[in-house]
Amino acid sequence: MPLDPAYVGRSYPPSPVFDVSRGKIAEFADAIGDGNAIYRDVDAARAAGHPDVIAPPTFLTIISLAAVNTIVEDPALGLDYSRMVHGDQRFEHTRPVHAGDRLTLTAQIEDAFTRAGNDFLTVRADIADADGAPVAVARAQLVVRGESE
Repeated sequence: MPLDPAYVGRSYPPSPVFDVSRGKIAEFADAIGDGNAIYRDVDAARAAGHPDVIAPPTFLTIISLAAVNTIVEDPALGLDYSRMVHGDQRFEHTRPVHAGDRLTLTAQIEDAFTRAGNDFLTVRADIADADGAPVAVARAQLVVRGESE
């Protein structure tokens, strides 16, 4: 059954606070194989003009995935998870994420359409710091494969 475009604009409650730590940043940098010193060394990060170590640009996948899951699990949408694939991921950063950040994320359905029998859902996640200042916008496009005839 095609996704109902009436869900476009539907917002979800903010996520719990995610505390960004030096350890989590280093773990993520290790996982993606990025040895850049500004992800691990406070002095290197400060020399580059940052208040603490910063996170690789895709680090926000950690918290944006939770938002995607919240939407995917919304029973009102009726998505068939077994038919879903991740089609695209984009980040628009206002500033780098750094150790000590306390981030929250508010998600919404930005777009929903059907093409060639497949449903496409774009999820937007606005990520803000403890003061409510924007840090980044994450967008994920999900594709729910149509059933074969």
